[in-house]
Amino acid sequence: MPLSPDARNLRALAFLRIGVGVFFLIFAQYKILHTQFTLHGGFQFWINKFLTEGGAYPFMAPILHNFVLPHATPVAFLVAYGELAIGLALLLGVFVRPASIAGLIFMLTLLFSSDYPGSSAPLWQYFGASLSHSVFAICFVSFLIGCSDAVWSLQRKHHAPSSASR
Repeated sequence: MPLSPDARNLRALAFLRIGVGVFFLIFAQYKILHTQFTLHGGFQFWINKFLTEGGAYPFMAPILHNFVLPHATPVAFLVAYGELAIGLALLLGVFVRPASIAGLIFMLTLLFSSDYPGSSAPLWQYFGASLSHSVFAICFVSFLIGCSDAVWSLQRKHHAPSSASR
């Protein structure tokens, strides 16, 4: 028997959720398994690159310079373990909404920290410059709007009614 369109859509959204989760686990693993990013200047390198190459939106530059860089090591650990938590939550289908809120905030932070095309850029370049972060942001919004944990999720399996209670 073919699946209903609703069931197919739930599977497609779950597939996207799991795929984004895998990406975030890949992003997190090198930051956590190797100390270059967290303890040996890797994080600071990227923040300084955003600032010196003009990637930061003008309103974001003072935040990066005056808050993020002075607290670089704790923020680097927050980034690394935040990516791990988001990735695990999405992959397993647990705490998907909180993970999606965190992921959306993270993507917007990265977008405004690194994707500024310049004040004289045409409007379309703002969107083109943001693709590496805006696509993930759109995914997180989709996970918030939809029921991305309805299938292929440990949370749904754990809370699913048993056949005896039906």
